[in-house]
Amino acid sequence: MTTRQPDAVVVGAGVIGAAIALELARTGRLVVVVDKAGAPGHGSTSASSAIVRFNYSTFDGVATAWESRHLWTAWPEHLRLTGRRPLAAFHRTGAVLLDSPPAEPSEVTALFERAGVPYQRWDTTALRRHLPGIDPGRYWPPKPVDDDAFFAGPTGELGALFTPDAGFVDDPQLAAQNLADAAGELGTRFLFHRAVVAVDRQADRVAGVRLSDGTRIAAPVVVNAAGPWSGGLNRLAGVGSDFTVGVRPLREEVHQVPAPSGSAPVVADLDLGTYLRTAPGGRLLIGGTQPDCDPPEWIDDPDSADPRPTTRRFRAQVTRAARRFPAIGVPNRPLGVAGVYDVADDWTPIYDRTALDGYYVAMGTSGNQFKNAPLVGRFLATLIDLVEAGHDHDADPVRYRCDHTGNVVDLGAFSRRRPVRADSARTVMG
Repeated sequence: MTTRQPDAVVVGAGVIGAAIALELARTGRLVVVVDKAGAPGHGSTSASSAIVRFNYSTFDGVATAWESRHLWTAWPEHLRLTGRRPLAAFHRTGAVLLDSPPAEPSEVTALFERAGVPYQRWDTTALRRHLPGIDPGRYWPPKPVDDDAFFAGPTGELGALFTPDAGFVDDPQLAAQNLADAAGELGTRFLFHRAVVAVDRQADRVAGVRLSDGTRIAAPVVVNAAGPWSGGLNRLAGVGSDFTVGVRPLREEVHQVPAPSGSAPVVADLDLGTYLRTAPGGRLLIGGTQPDCDPPEWIDDPDSADPRPTTRRFRAQVTRAARRFPAIGVPNRPLGVAGVYDVADDWTPIYDRTALDGYYVAMGTSGNQFKNAPLVGRFLATLIDLVEAGHDHDADPVRYRCDHTGNVVDLGAFSRRRPVRADSARTVMG
């Protein structure tokens, strides 16, 4: 009896890799997923704030997030799992985007209207009414909290955009496990505690991968969804010389404090440089939006990153959040998680083929693509189907029509060869 050779290997079992594996399996492919961690979602996914929001700086970004929201709200139907088991859940809280120069309301609403995203425009009075206890002062630009200028008075007052259909997924790691379980029911195999140490090729085509335990997996398709290890995997494959967009690992922290009240909307506060959302158990998650005053913590080796939150970063981010919402306390001891993001130069991911036939990438995804994972799986499955059938995606980018919203997403927007726009967000906001 012979064993069927896999049709595809996916490297990375985070929420992106698991979603890709599921959609490839749904096309009839036999898929193997390899990850150096011990279970799905144990890398960058586990450190995600799992916020589902729609404000991006491009139409394709907005349209992708809006379609993805429909998949999260029908999560059991999307998974099609048999039997009963714990499932991640989407919590519809709405999201508030406070005014700031990087997110001009007219530019954001133009994209919302084109994509069909419902929104409300709030003036300062409405902001105070909907978010009691908020300080609506305008403090732009964000400043270090140990700078006297941080405590200067406001220069005006803010309004906001509110999207009622936004929210968050309560357990990002469980979401990755759900996707992996769904893929497993279709025959996908997961190999954990094994790293890829070589990428095999035959001439200009990928031929499979070799693992740290000596195993060789032959396959005509390999997908790099390795998160912060994606750059290293590309080097093993000998690809990247034609990329116009760089990707590198960035250490980030998300902090936890007691929530001063019950359920509240997600708040994106570029004016002070933070975002926050409530979490189960009466907690508040607080992260940063990469303001210019905070030097980024780029790292060379993702395995060397300290997973513990630091007092310095905790104090900076929580103090900024407390400036906006004075009822938030600033505990003396930091609590939260630190993870390593896989970040592209413009914070827009790369979903593309490469110069090595059969070798595809889903990289630069960390920080703002968790919400899009279910749809990213469909993007890659569609792209792989067409390219493997002979379509020239570089010359004629694939266009994906969304099932729920009808929007058409140009996958060329996520090309490895795209120009980095001068007006790109260059922050986690995308």
